[in-house]
Amino acid sequence: MKQYYLTEELAFEITNALTQDELFTALSAAAERLGFDHFALAYDRRGGSTPASLLVHDYPAAWAQVYVDFDLGGADPVRRAGERSMTGFEWRSLPDLIPLTKGDRQMLEVGRENGIADGFTVPRHLPGEASGACSFVIGPNSRMQEEVLHVAEIVGAVALSAARRLVGVAPPKGRPTLSERQRECVLWTARGKTASEVGAILGISEETVIQHLKTARDRYDVHCRQMLILCALFDGLIGFADIYDWWHDH
Repeated sequence: MKQYYLTEELAFEITNALTQDELFTALSAAAERLGFDHFALAYDRRGGSTPASLLVHDYPAAWAQVYVDFDLGGADPVRRAGERSMTGFEWRSLPDLIPLTKGDRQMLEVGRENGIADGFTVPRHLPGEASGACSFVIGPNSRMQEEVLHVAEIVGAVALSAARRLVGVAPPKGRPTLSERQRECVLWTARGKTASEVGAILGISEETVIQHLKTARDRYDVHCRQMLILCALFDGLIGFADIYDWWHDH
């Protein structure tokens, strides 16, 4: 019952943050009350003509400087793992979510040397619209308190919702439209089939398949099938499950 009231109180404070500074203050207090040493929240809004982002953290200055100077965001294994998890996860579980490279392990070690020893990250992703994560972190001399992780998960999710509200939702933009046959050609191409194989599956000629794919690329204003597939996925024209489930079954 004590944790229920703690969750409610922390969520209320974060929900009522009206500015980035207020969100920082609320998250700083939440991290401390949950037994963490640091926190970091990053939210990136994509889409439309006005992408935007929000970053609040109280990481040690030395680590923050290294992270920025070496542009480590794109290689961050925690970020990649967040794209593979539907729930919050401890950093010790990273190898269960993604393959860790030598560079990943070096990056995590440098983090430890700069006061970032372990953490718990709550990810949220809307393909094509936004990506974000809220992390609560301990230093080398602290211990992760397992009993508060479910509270941290709720608080992190509430914080990301608050960040989305502060950044704003991207204005809707017109999306290209494809015919049903064009969509089918894109789907089977995403499944790894050649134009000839797609034609045999759909009962049309290889030339017709090639023309359908060209029309689809023109409508998306892209020049290769890989980008066409990505655009179709992010727009929801085809689904990740449409590709993965078929591939897994074959």
